[in-house]
This record gives sequence, C-alpha cells and structure tokens, in this order.
Amino acid sequence: MITKLESGVLPAKEEWESHMHLLKAQTKSSTKAKVQAALESAVKQRIPNEKCGLLLSGGVDSSFIALLLKKFDANLTCYSVGLKDSPDIIAAKKAADLLGLKLICKEFSISEAGELIKRTAQILPHVDVVSIGVGSVVVAAAELAKAEGVSILFAGLGSEEIFAGYERHVKAKDVNEECWNGLTNVIWGRDFTRDTAIATKMKFTVRVPFLDDEVIKSAMGIPGDQKIKGEDKKVILREIAEEMGLPKEIAWRKKKAAQYGSGFDKALETLAKQKKMQKSEYVKRLI
Repeated sequence: MITKLESGVLPAKEEWESHMHLLKAQTKSSTKAKVQAALESAVKQRIPNEKCGLLLSGGVDSSFIALLLKKFDANLTCYSVGLKDSPDIIAAKKAADLLGLKLICKEFSISEAGELIKRTAQILPHVDVVSIGVGSVVVAAAELAKAEGVSILFAGLGSEEIFAGYERHVKAKDVNEECWNGLTNVIWGRDFTRDTAIATKMKFTVRVPFLDDEVIKSAMGIPGDQKIKGEDKKVILREIAEEMGLPKEIAWRKKKAAQYGSGFDKALETLAKQKKMQKSEYVKRLI
C-alpha cells in the first residue's frame, strides 16, 4: 500500500483505512529486537542507486533514518531549513557534525519565509495554519534538493503514530488504540494529501520507512505502556536509536513540530500581525 504513496500516488482513503484494519488484524506481540530489524530492513530496501536526500531536523526520527542510511552506504545529502538560528537548524547542524553527514542548510528571513509560504499555499489542496507551516518546510527542503539534482527524499512520517509521539497518546486510555486511530483515520487527510500534492508539483518522490507494513506491525505489537514513560514519548524508538549508536542528546531530544522547529510558524505570526490579522485569517487570504 505505501508503495503507492512513495511513487507519488495518493491511495484512496477507503483503501488506506481497509489496509490499516488488515495490518491491525495481523499484528502480534512484538519485541524491541523485531522493531529494530524491521526498521533496518525498511530503510535498506528503499535506498536508491542514485543520490537521495533527507530532511534533517535533528530529532530522533530523521536522525535515526540518517544513521541507518549512512550504515548502508547511501549516497545521502541532508537538508535543513528554517529561520536564522531556529531550533531545528541548530539541532540539525549538531546531528550532522556528530554523525558525519553532508548537510545543506538554508536560513530564511521573515520576508523570504513569506514568499515561501505563498508558494506553498498555491500547492496545497487544503490550506490552514498547520498545513502551511509544515508544508512550507517540505517545499523549502524539496527546493534545496532539486537544486542538487536530488529527486528522492526520505521522511520520518508515521513515527509519531506508531511509537506514540503526540500528547493525545499520553491522554488516551489505550495508547495503542489511539495509535491505530491516528494511522487509520488521521494521517491520510492530515499528511498524505499534503505531501502527495507537494511531491507531484515539485516532481520528487518520498520514501517513508516508518510506514512500511512490517515496521507498523512490529511497532504496534509493542505494549503502549512501553512507548510512553513519564514525560518521555516514543521510548522504544529512542532506546533502539541510542543502542544503535545515535548520540543520547539526539535520541532523547524533545519533539518540536516542524512548523515550530523551523520558525515558520513564528514567521507566519509576524506576517499576520503586520497585516493586523490573525494567522488563520492571513492564511485564508493567501488563496
């Protein structure tokens, strides 16, 4: 199923939901070792014979994928985008230095971010504050990759859902049921429609190893209480990443959503204030 998305085709919503129900029925009790093996296999089998890229935020998801891509000798370039001195650019530079990765950064001024946000608004099928913030990060990274002749980008999409990375997972009565809910009912409309539209417009393909069938089944076979411990979310992934050699400060870095880590939400707020508008009103005016 995920091969459709990775080839630039948006699977039908009903088709995706049906596939998730099938995977849920096939899921059995799992172990951390099985999750690690599934993740390694998912990344390895997606490495192309050509150059590939990765949007590196310096968080555990993208840094772990980078660790595996390096392990399997991928011809990899990492990209990081955001306002000057934004949290993700600072973290990405540190991760690239610690892991020995090739990294290309682009720091945007508020006005440059405004132009990027406008370009992104013309691509997205549905425009709101969150989709614009996240979408702008993807568009900016894709523009950097395109300039380098890279048309295949790895992404960490799916990690938050299978490893319980959101606050709604913390509040849920059943962590894994909320994970399945996100996979089945949320991710298609929130993420797939956005990323497919951007990939189609900008002529690149995306590789999403966290949404590999075997990765989903192995991760969802881990009890929910092993995914969240105290204030830490995605504990299983963080432990695997650290055990495989990802520096602790990266493996356990607190999640910062792309629109905040990049600073693009801050840019959006500044631009809206200049027009004496709320962010939501400013975004609507863009289309």
